[in-house]
Amino acid sequence: MQFLVSAGEASGDLYASGVVSHLRRMLPGTSFYGCAGPRLQALGVNPIVDASRLAVVGLAEVVLHLPRIYGEYRRLLQSAEQNRPAAALLTDSPDFHLRVARRLKALDVPVFYLVAPQLWAWRPGRVKSLPKLVDKLFCLFPFEERWFRERGVDAVYIGHPLTSVVRRSTPREEFLDRNALPANRRLVVLLPGSRIGEVHRHLPTLFGAVRELGRKFPLSVLLATPKGFGSAQVLAKFREPIQSLSIKVLEDQTWDCIGHSDVALAASGTVTVEAAILGTPMVTFYKVSPISWYAARHLVKVPFLSMVNLIAEQQVVPELIQNAMTPGAIAAEAATLLADESKADRMRAGLASVRAALTVDSDPFERAAASICASIRPVKSTVAVDA
Repeated sequence: MQFLVSAGEASGDLYASGVVSHLRRMLPGTSFYGCAGPRLQALGVNPIVDASRLAVVGLAEVVLHLPRIYGEYRRLLQSAEQNRPAAALLTDSPDFHLRVARRLKALDVPVFYLVAPQLWAWRPGRVKSLPKLVDKLFCLFPFEERWFRERGVDAVYIGHPLTSVVRRSTPREEFLDRNALPANRRLVVLLPGSRIGEVHRHLPTLFGAVRELGRKFPLSVLLATPKGFGSAQVLAKFREPIQSLSIKVLEDQTWDCIGHSDVALAASGTVTVEAAILGTPMVTFYKVSPISWYAARHLVKVPFLSMVNLIAEQQVVPELIQNAMTPGAIAAEAATLLADESKADRMRAGLASVRAALTVDSDPFERAAASICASIRPVKSTVAVDA
């Protein structure tokens, strides 16, 4: 049996791999193919498209990459036409995957969607098409199930998968020793984002914040990157400031870096949820191109942009978005957390409530996989569809 799985970025690759690990056990002999990052590929998913090819954010940025993205879209669909899957699991990246879902439904392929598109935040009118495109929507945040069900979508809250997988792998002393970090300095981790564009937009401002913080506190500063991001190609343009500020780049140790840090400087996104689960005080930020910001700012319909604050329904962590994201503002917020332990403790209490809201009794990945297995059937014929 063939099974299509598609994940467009690092977090989607993580979530989809969790489901696929259970599907492999529940559906022995099934072969998996699609759009895959390193975790899915490690599970044996045939990468018709490499997920890194889709990791673009921002309206203007997406427009610049449209020819390449469309090419990957066509490649994925051609593979589905030639080897029609019994089902498809599409993960996050709604602008790409909802188009894929439309074509898969024309092939009569059941579509399961993991990580609900944030239609409750902006462009909510798009939800009208979702019941026709998605057979089951797996929601990671508790407020989403009701919102989608009220609009005709077969949605189910499975809990947030990160609560069962995010943890420190080593004690603090061992982590410091392994990475030659002195124990008498405050530890700050930089989390500029998992996409190359995010890294390039955010790092210069973070370097400025580190300079200001370094005048007030004895610091060890970490730059935590996904596997492969610490390569010379990705960070070559930042070699001088990384060296002059004595920033240590650590690949594939993100959860240890966050969990053992006193403060995280985190791009708004999945990594803020990871920091909340680990209980690390943080300052959140985000910046896109001026054109993307101007085009999108009036479409956002939520009081907060950080998922941590949305889940808490109050501001637990500071949000420094677009023009508010300056070196001075980031440094000031971080300095308060480093200097005022009571404020840091209040934030930790707020983060604990967020973790509790995301935690369920069973494994979210296994719940999703079981739901998929109960719904799919073997496919014996191939149907073609025009793109």
